[in-house]
Amino acid sequence: MKDAGDKITPIEPSRKLADAIRDVKNAFADRDDVVVDMREAHRMRLELLAAELAPVFADVPADIDNFDFAVSSGLQPRLWIDAVSHVAMGRDRRTFRFLKDTRIGRVVLAESIDMKPVSDAVTRYVAERVVERQRMMEGGVESAVPGLHRADVQEAEPPLQSAARRNGWTTFFAGLGLIAAGALVGLAVSLVLFWDRIAQMKISF
Repeated sequence: MKDAGDKITPIEPSRKLADAIRDVKNAFADRDDVVVDMREAHRMRLELLAAELAPVFADVPADIDNFDFAVSSGLQPRLWIDAVSHVAMGRDRRTFRFLKDTRIGRVVLAESIDMKPVSDAVTRYVAERVVERQRMMEGGVESAVPGLHRADVQEAEPPLQSAARRNGWTTFFAGLGLIAAGALVGLAVSLVLFWDRIAQMKISF
């Protein structure tokens, strides 16, 4: 048992704090390594999907520029298809999720741990966007009759133009009728005005 007069050597607090700080830094470093590893793993799998879709991306017409086809960096890498759709990895780092932002929120277009179903869904999506763009550029003219080609559609007279032509002829003949009726009315008025003079001249009809 120590006497009251004995001195107690104090514990160096700075050294203990330094050890704690070092431990915290090591923990942060380990966690950052895990985050970096996860990000790199996500990016690698998305790049594999992008390589799988490379032939599809290459076949998109050069005049269609509303696609991105790029893997973005960041905490959560994404394979962007266009401004509203992308592919990301799930929390399990194995599931591909094809997502699209809509007015009612984000919807899942395809989800699978296998690359092929998601690749097929992206290919279908790109094809739909290409067709929509072509229809918009062509004015939405599509044949409703199987086997009717676009040349046949162009040669056939559009219903609106045919109706406009019929209306034009109708208006023309109606105008002629009004002119004839006006001439007859004018003739009748002239006869009434000059009837007295004709009677005085004793012209017999």
